[in-house]
Amino acid sequence: MMALGPLGFTTPWLLLGLAALPALWWLLRAVPPAPIKRRFPGVVLLLGLPDEETQAERTPWWLLALRMLALAAAIIGFAGPVLNPEPVQSARGPLLILVDGSWASARDWPRRVERMTRALDEAAAAGRPVALVNLSDPPPAPPPFAEAADLRRSLAGVKPQPWEPAIETAPESFLPEGDFDTLWLSDGLNRMGRGALLRAVTQRGMVKVWQPGTPVLALGAAAVEGTQLRVPLLASTPITQPLEVVAYGTDPSGAERELARVDVGVQADGTGDALFDLPPELRNRISRFEIAGQRSAGAVSLTDDAQKRRKVALISGSTAREGLELLAPTHYLRQALAPSADLIEATLSDALLTKPDVIIFADIGDVAEADRVAEWLEEGGLLIRFAGPRLAASDIANNPLLPVSLRQGGRSIGGTMSWGEPRRIAPFAEGSPFSGLVVPEEVTVREQVMAEPGPDLGAHTIAALADGTPLVTRSAFGQGEIVLFHVTANAEWSNLPLSGLFPQMLERLSVLARPVAPSAEDLAGQIFTPLKRLDGFGALSTTEAAAGVKGEDLAEGPPGPDLPPGLYGAEGRVLALNALPPGRQLAPATWPANVALEAEGTARQTALQAPLLLAALLALLLDVIATLSLSGRLRGARVAVLVALALGFAPIDTHAQEAMDEARAIAAADNVVLAYMPSGDAQMDDISNAGLRGLSQILTRRTTVEPSAPMAVDLESDDLALFTLIYWPISATSPSPSPAGYAKLNRFLRGGGMILFDTRDADLSGFGTATEAGQRLQALAAPLDIPPLAPLPSDHVLTRAFYLLQTMPGRYDGPIWVEAAPLDAEQAEGMPFRNLNDGVTPVVIGGNDWAAAWAVGETGQPTFPVGRGSAGERQREIAYRFGVNLVMHVLTGNYKSDQVHVPALLERLGQ
Repeated sequence: MMALGPLGFTTPWLLLGLAALPALWWLLRAVPPAPIKRRFPGVVLLLGLPDEETQAERTPWWLLALRMLALAAAIIGFAGPVLNPEPVQSARGPLLILVDGSWASARDWPRRVERMTRALDEAAAAGRPVALVNLSDPPPAPPPFAEAADLRRSLAGVKPQPWEPAIETAPESFLPEGDFDTLWLSDGLNRMGRGALLRAVTQRGMVKVWQPGTPVLALGAAAVEGTQLRVPLLASTPITQPLEVVAYGTDPSGAERELARVDVGVQADGTGDALFDLPPELRNRISRFEIAGQRSAGAVSLTDDAQKRRKVALISGSTAREGLELLAPTHYLRQALAPSADLIEATLSDALLTKPDVIIFADIGDVAEADRVAEWLEEGGLLIRFAGPRLAASDIANNPLLPVSLRQGGRSIGGTMSWGEPRRIAPFAEGSPFSGLVVPEEVTVREQVMAEPGPDLGAHTIAALADGTPLVTRSAFGQGEIVLFHVTANAEWSNLPLSGLFPQMLERLSVLARPVAPSAEDLAGQIFTPLKRLDGFGALSTTEAAAGVKGEDLAEGPPGPDLPPGLYGAEGRVLALNALPPGRQLAPATWPANVALEAEGTARQTALQAPLLLAALLALLLDVIATLSLSGRLRGARVAVLVALALGFAPIDTHAQEAMDEARAIAAADNVVLAYMPSGDAQMDDISNAGLRGLSQILTRRTTVEPSAPMAVDLESDDLALFTLIYWPISATSPSPSPAGYAKLNRFLRGGGMILFDTRDADLSGFGTATEAGQRLQALAAPLDIPPLAPLPSDHVLTRAFYLLQTMPGRYDGPIWVEAAPLDAEQAEGMPFRNLNDGVTPVVIGGNDWAAAWAVGETGQPTFPVGRGSAGERQREIAYRFGVNLVMHVLTGNYKSDQVHVPALLERLGQ
């Protein structure tokens, strides 16, 4: 192939014909010699007669130009022109596909899968063996080279991870042996340590890098600054348009909602700050921040106790006298809590009305409203009590609001059970919430209340003195907890409140929220259990049983396979580990000059032969019409003949008047039928048929719906009202319906039908761009009467039509869009969802490739892999459940929103 700039030619020698065009022009413009004039008297008889036919003296220049253009188009067309020709790969050796596979790759993962698929198809055509390595999930040993077709089937199991690749790993540990060429799919981020791997693969053969052209966006950990929450935003390259950062959290009913949204401008250095100024009640509900329109773990910032200000009620048995504030029971508590908690200092009755997170009793003897306090504890409150003279003198024998039984009186220097000298605090035992904290030598206890000995006293003791006497005890009370410090909250019995250990102990009890990230020293000695994990696309899911993580590792270690991002909990405390490590700066990846760089936005190869030959044919037809017109022959019957010929070449709608076959109509009307829209691709149509067949089998086994065999829709002849649901897979080459077909589709939608659009790309839109399937969907859906759409809300009836679901995955697990709820939809009191009793969403739009997840073969076994191992099969199960919910929603509407179902739904929701 010969290339001339962006144009290439498969048979360039035919272009030599263009050199003959000037000679042809000259020949066509040549004038024959003038005729010899002879006088003929008979010509006088012809004078005055009209001349029906005229002949131009010479051919007009514009007609000659039209003929030259037609010939030039034909010559260039036969030369096989190609726009943006792709270089022909002459290599025949093995090919290694390296994928960064980090969270930065998730934003355009379908494009990466498409590029890997194209590379595997090219390798299969060339007979090249291929190996694939995900740098974020490297294999334990170098993978062997295999057939490209075999590797293509396992491509669905390759997923982006919520951490960055460990480039510092020795390349020899995962690179295959021998020489090979490399296709490196970069995530677009620069990172230290990449040079060694690049040198290793360069020594083995040619290296080509595929890199996206869009910037990488990420959020840092949220931090409290005064009354505001600041969320740092980072971009790998400067961008001009503002971005939106959204705060998500739960509403009073427990359903996740968008709580706030702010615009963020990105500065020239690629950084910006999202500032949220929210009331404490709303701020404490925030569970995560996201960059709107971005699907990656880096675009999500999880929140934990550090971003929440807990409401703490301080209840004291006495008030400080003027000038003696240092002796007040709550003085040191106030100093320790005020910077990071909302303090409530009121009577116990008034404090309970505010629903505090923590109540602290400073030397309270008998509790006046013990029943109300007990109810508050049952609901999950934390009661912290400090001893003192009033508590020691009260009825403490069997007080239910104490964690252990206490002896009357106390223990002090010079008392009945006296010490010779003040006692020091013993090192905190492993398993205690205070484990790992260093006890200063100067902290001592002079007096305390004593616990009654008992077989379970050791289990309730979380801090003790050097002689083993309990210092801090605790016990569960319903869903709440009671903690007792056996000393006063002021310096009367101990100097503990004067030390730095005092606020650290309160923090370990989850009373304080740290304004900064905890250090390894702060978390030493604690084991944190994974509560929820973040996947590469930024979705948060509950974890199965997993090993605990040391607090030191959680504070110091960057995210990785052994420390995945997510939420971790220990002793009632929750810590968030985000995908973006603290201090990480984003910069675009740069590559040496000897590395071929293939930008993600590179234009595709396009053949121009057919358009040029068609243009040549049209030019010749115009030449014929112009010649007839100039000669005066384009009149009367000739015009009618030309019109008839034009109509003959026009496409004829042969199906417009066809009616639906009677047997087919009876089969569709006799039972529930799931239909699919033909795509023009036989393989895609087979997948659609197999997917709907698999879903029909699930419906038959699990519900009273027993669908008939799926049908392919014939828009020109079928009566769409006979179909329950139409599945419409979208590809870049999906054909457009005719105007009559669009009219039928609009009647189907207005009549209560539903269309499930599936772009099969897991991502309807990227940052400022759309996939080819997404662009085609926009073009196909433009003539349809589609109502305003919104992301599927958590209280939509699709989430509970048959199964209770939180996600609607297929082979992918991306967002879906449904008809937006009316603005006046309100949530009834006591209901976990809004009143949406009328109508069914006419369209559901997503890109999760549901048909492939549902598809089964002739034996009933799944045809395509979904994910990996048991997690993948779980995702397939959820995909089936989504299909069941979808069909139930079409058949029954929004009846699950009726209040009669509320008790059963609340019971199943655990509320």
